[in-house]
Amino acid sequence: MKLLSPVNPEDMQAVRDWFDTLAQCCRAVDYEAARPIFAEDMIAFGTFTDFMTGRDLAEARQWRNVWGTIRNFRYDLDKIEAIVSADRLMAIGMGIWESDGFHPNGDRFDRPGRTTVTLGRKKVGDPFVATHTHMSLFRGTPERSYGKFTKATG
Repeated sequence: MKLLSPVNPEDMQAVRDWFDTLAQCCRAVDYEAARPIFAEDMIAFGTFTDFMTGRDLAEARQWRNVWGTIRNFRYDLDKIEAIVSADRLMAIGMGIWESDGFHPNGDRFDRPGRTTVTLGRKKVGDPFVATHTHMSLFRGTPERSYGKFTKATG
């Protein structure tokens, strides 16, 4: 039995836009710019905190432990996958990211991973906002990166 319907191209673009915005904010180490794409009461899983409720907690415990330590965070937007609800108000987006991590001695390493995000919006045509995120590194990838980048130097 097949349950998934084809995704409306406008909805697919809205999901890709969410992933692109996240990547831009991460590369710029711009936490403030990222806040609007996450619900205030979001729920997340992350590397540094197993289970978090609230955007502020996700920023404090996850984003600020990662974004300033990596470089070149990006998704292949053409390979983003999505499932969108029949009313087009909820979506699940999935994407693979690439980034550069850094060992304590400064040597660079490939830092790939994956994201699953649950997105919602109040009406069709609005941008999607994340209500849940689960980001994880691929197996064998070091959990911690030791780069030191800020919004000014990013």
